[in-house]
Amino acid sequence: MIDTELYAAKKLYPFQEKTVNEILGELEANDKDFNLLFQLPTGGGKTVIFSEIAKRHIERTGEKVLILTHRIELSVQTSKQLSAINVGNKVINSEVKEIPDQHEYNCFIAMVETLNNRLNDDENFIKEIGLVIVDEAHYNSFRKIFQFYGNANIIGVTATPLSSNKALPLNDNYNKLLVGESIASLIEGGYLADAETYTYDVNLHGLKIGSNGDFTVSSSDVVYGNYFMQEKLLFAYEEVAIGNKTLIFNSGIETSIRVEETFKKRGYKIRHLDSTFSDKDRKDVLSWFKETPDAILTSVGILTTGFDEPTVRTIILNRATRSLTLYHQMIGRGSRKLPNKDQFKLIDLGNNVRRFGIWQDYISWQDAFRFPDRFLESRLTESDDIEFEVEFEFPRGLDEVLDIKELESFNIKEFYLECIDNGTKGKEAVDKSLENHYNVIHKAAEDFFHGLELMEHLQPHIEHRLKHYTKCITKSTPNYYKYLIETYNRQLRQKLRAGLEDE
Repeated sequence: MIDTELYAAKKLYPFQEKTVNEILGELEANDKDFNLLFQLPTGGGKTVIFSEIAKRHIERTGEKVLILTHRIELSVQTSKQLSAINVGNKVINSEVKEIPDQHEYNCFIAMVETLNNRLNDDENFIKEIGLVIVDEAHYNSFRKIFQFYGNANIIGVTATPLSSNKALPLNDNYNKLLVGESIASLIEGGYLADAETYTYDVNLHGLKIGSNGDFTVSSSDVVYGNYFMQEKLLFAYEEVAIGNKTLIFNSGIETSIRVEETFKKRGYKIRHLDSTFSDKDRKDVLSWFKETPDAILTSVGILTTGFDEPTVRTIILNRATRSLTLYHQMIGRGSRKLPNKDQFKLIDLGNNVRRFGIWQDYISWQDAFRFPDRFLESRLTESDDIEFEVEFEFPRGLDEVLDIKELESFNIKEFYLECIDNGTKGKEAVDKSLENHYNVIHKAAEDFFHGLELMEHLQPHIEHRLKHYTKCITKSTPNYYKYLIETYNRQLRQKLRAGLEDE
């Protein structure tokens, strides 16, 4: 049974009141086919804001409101806030199979996967919804719900208006982005704690980029699980944060467990937490962390959202990421303000600050929303040679279909440099790469259409290679890279057609 114990209603700050009025004004000025995305930094009170929006929308229109989350913790948090401001609500969790009493409620909170299952069984599972509010709207899992509520307005709420899947940008589903207060202004206004940033250069050689565009867990465990990285982490903690309540983010479970062992040997109070923990064990660990002043909690992913512990005074990024969203989510866990907490410490052990800039820096979120590809490319700057340090990791199981060793035998950067040394055109590296991809696909393909399927599986690898090439030539532009990808794919398809249809 979910505990929906009331907590005191939170009075809106002036900037939150302004935001609520702006969002409601946009809804009033537009039709039911209008969807709005709202951005506000972690710690800015998104739950308070969209709960108030739900309340006023119900009072103004009489329509029912559906709030979507992706974690049960967020559902419970939202339910408590709604109850505190006297909005009758019902949480749709895995235990709720039907809602015979739905006429008694004006607002429903549901986890996206649970609701999707119910709606696929019965599309009228929740009826008469006039407004859908999506928390953490950058997650693409919410899209599957939208088809059931075509006659409702949709408001997405996120700290980082970048889709978790670059192939499915947020501007496909939202008509407009409303940007809230910046991190710097919230710090200046006394609403967020300021970050004191400490960076330690880390050799990331050995990391691999997966098909999702981020560094793989397996390669991160290898890099961060070794003795020297563990010692560097311990050194950084003892130099900067010793005695502080500390939250350590890791990429993989093996690394986090190793961190727990390392710190325990030094006599520090530390516990490990990951997504495999039961609800009971998770609550036990979080309760211990809350009540222990100098506690250290080492975790994997699970605490990036739906976790609120304002007493955290140090955040350690014991991992590298290529996701700006994840970068902000992790740091945001330390930004909660307290009367005796104006600052928190940020320790970066993944060259993340070099990759994305200081957390407090201004970011043009409108550019991120309108031109996500260009925006992301500009954040991973030319000066950051991280992609030259890493290998590409192919999706699991692809080695059963394609000769991965032959693909790995060709290094486009090395071949490019050989061309330059020999006085030949660097463009030959692209031609050689194309030949390599063609040979591997040709050997494995049953026919032309099968070849196209295999080619699709290799798209992330093709893009990875060509990105290396464009960095080699230094004067490349995003448009040139796009042109190069299109040309490369067209020529590869032509070669496959010629090579496979004649057989």
